[in-house]
Amino acid sequence: MHDTVPLEGMVDWRKQLSLMPVPESISSDLILRNAMHQLIHLGRIDESTGIDLFESTDFFSLMELADMVKQARFGKHVFFNNNLHVNTTNICVLACRFCAFRKGSRHSEAYALSVDEYIHRIEPFSSKIDEVHSVGGLHPSWTIEHYEELYSATKDKFPHIHIKSLTAVEIKHLANRSNLSVDQTLSRLKASGLDSIPGGGAEILVDSIRDRICRGKESSQEYLDIHRKAHELNIPTNCTMLFGTIESIQDRIVHFLRLRELQDETGGFQCFVPYPFLPDKTRLPEANLATGNEILRVVAVSRLMLDNIPHIKAYRMNIGNHVAQIALSSGADDIDGTVGHEEIMHTAGSTTPVSSSTLDICRLIEQIGGIPVKRDTIYSRFETLSESPAPYLLPVQR
Repeated sequence: MHDTVPLEGMVDWRKQLSLMPVPESISSDLILRNAMHQLIHLGRIDESTGIDLFESTDFFSLMELADMVKQARFGKHVFFNNNLHVNTTNICVLACRFCAFRKGSRHSEAYALSVDEYIHRIEPFSSKIDEVHSVGGLHPSWTIEHYEELYSATKDKFPHIHIKSLTAVEIKHLANRSNLSVDQTLSRLKASGLDSIPGGGAEILVDSIRDRICRGKESSQEYLDIHRKAHELNIPTNCTMLFGTIESIQDRIVHFLRLRELQDETGGFQCFVPYPFLPDKTRLPEANLATGNEILRVVAVSRLMLDNIPHIKAYRMNIGNHVAQIALSSGADDIDGTVGHEEIMHTAGSTTPVSSSTLDICRLIEQIGGIPVKRDTIYSRFETLSESPAPYLLPVQR
């Protein structure tokens, strides 16, 4: 086990990329060669090239270019943390068509954790984790006071645990239920112990698609505005994309561009998390389900398009350990964490084990030639866990 300290300043990953040898599979492909040129010399890939990357490029060559960009940023380092998922409630006033987790308040499987029950869920893991990840449904009666009590009690009991909680629509719902502005809601939640926001619920940031798969949720602009406000309050957030429903390639690119534009403005997104729709037990029969190749293509294109978002996560709770390992060679540099417990993806059909230890995560990373790096939630502390660590750890790149 080795402690490391990030290098001071910013490493110029574009310069690093320009110095790397270019495989024939990339140099002989006009689209990939153009994409690499745009990244190095223009700073980013344009919309039409992004569409070409989805539609017209060789799958394995695309993966290779995305892996080059990842290595130019972070070398062989792959990030994870020791975390636990605790979902606060599955009761929700909405009924999004893709969601298998949601239950009505009278359903036999409906639940809503009290503060004591929430703390009881954390207790067995408290000495092993540094983050609790908590999202849930839009409870019809909870107001901001419930979450203030939840977060403050958690911090009192486990002051070392970072609270990453609430999606944008949960924040909107709480603000409306509590007769507060989003600014007031976030300020009060932060004061009570909220540390960061996970970023779920972005789905596709195109309102015509949202109207069909999650009618009643926040609009695309509301999602972005809530994250903008969090960033203004120095609350870091992640961002996500649900793909493989009814969206087009153009819709995916619009999604990337809208996230990229907000990141240019605020710099508050720390990680992008793409995940495919899981169809089991849900109500979206017209979905264009993503294949394994499509999942990896989305990971690769996101690494190339989202030049200003530092990290790309291979969310193994959704895509499984095997595909996540391949994604780590396709542009992703983060594999989430130990998790401990997870309901939303598993209710929808995920079979990924939730009992992984730090050793298990390190083994997954080292099997593909990566160097495991245990991080904190906001990528400010790092510890390499490897027999032969690199002499330094590249810092966050924007």
